[in-house]
Amino acid sequence: MVNERKPFTFYHSPFIIKRMEHLRKLIREVPDFPKAGINFYDITTLLKDADGLKQTIDALAEQFRGERIDTVIGVESRGFIFAAPLAYHLNAGFVPVRKPKKLPAEKVSVSYDLEYGQDTLEMHKDAVGLGHNVLIVDDLLATGGTARAVVDLVEGLGGKIVGLLFLVELDFLNGRAKFNGYDVRSLIRYDS
Repeated sequence: MVNERKPFTFYHSPFIIKRMEHLRKLIREVPDFPKAGINFYDITTLLKDADGLKQTIDALAEQFRGERIDTVIGVESRGFIFAAPLAYHLNAGFVPVRKPKKLPAEKVSVSYDLEYGQDTLEMHKDAVGLGHNVLIVDDLLATGGTARAVVDLVEGLGGKIVGLLFLVELDFLNGRAKFNGYDVRSLIRYDS
């Protein structure tokens, strides 16, 4: 089930561009982590900055303000940091998507490929109802495998994806290609 809306194009005003650059500067770049040749974008330095955190949550909430959203889904674990306050701002419920053996009630699961193996995500079976409008939130869009797995979980339960929202997107990994026909938005994008 693919969202039939046209992909969203967000034209940033000079003020918004300046604010996003400020947030980008708060993200620490760690070379050669977790292995040689990888540049890790560490958001903990943004999170510890009170003004940076507030601006981030406000900017993320602005992306989907006015949309009818029933549920905001946060992907374990950093997605929780953003999804819960967004649910509050958007007057929606919050649902965590977790790693295996973390949820107590009946659940659905999906396994997906990573570049170095496989992983599995789970969600309570009653977390999303038929026709619920769902916003998926995570800190990072890289190759898109994790977010694609969450889309499959939501749609398997009959939910409708309103959009996918990320703090950071690594354009050079082309994760967005897994979401043709979906509304994918990110605040900060890196092209290399």
